[in-house]
Formats: sequence, C-alpha cells, structure tokens
Amino acid sequence: MTDGLCLRVLIEGRVQGVWFRGWTIEEARRRGLDGWVRNRSDGSVEALFSGPAAAVVAMVAACRRGPPSAFVTAVREAPGIPPDRPGFRSLPTL
Repeated sequence: MTDGLCLRVLIEGRVQGVWFRGWTIEEARRRGLDGWVRNRSDGSVEALFSGPAAAVVAMVAACRRGPPSAFVTAVREAPGIPPDRPGFRSLPTL
C-alpha cells in the first residue's frame, strides 16, 4: 500500500460510557481500516488506525467529534506500527 498511513491516537474528554468504542469500530470498519480501539484506565480512549492515508486522516478528524454523547477535549496522534492482523477490533482496557 503506497499511500498507507498508521496512526496511534489518544482521545480525551468525556469518551467513556458514551459508546465511543462501538462508534469507533463502526466508523473504522466503514472506512476499511485495520487496527483497534480500547479504553484506558485514565478515562481516555486509545486507537490505532491503519489503511489508506485519506481514510486514516478522515477517521482521526471524526474522532475529534465522536458520537453524539461524547465531549472530546483533545486528540493526540503519533505514528503507529501497523497491526499484525487485518480488521478492526476492540481490545481490553489498559
């Protein structure tokens, strides 16, 4: 994949208990992305998005809004390592 991008993203704010993980899974799969999403014990949500650059950038932009009940205060992104398997899934809380 020549135009591929992999980003690890940390989303902060009111992002747990508002269906953020479920929404992220639906949105990432709709965009054809690989990776994962999980809650963190500090109240944030962490995700890894891998796929076509335009789709990854659009997914990160969508995370800045999140689902209707979320209130996102910060989205931090860093380069990520592509996942070892295809598809998008939820991981246990870290």
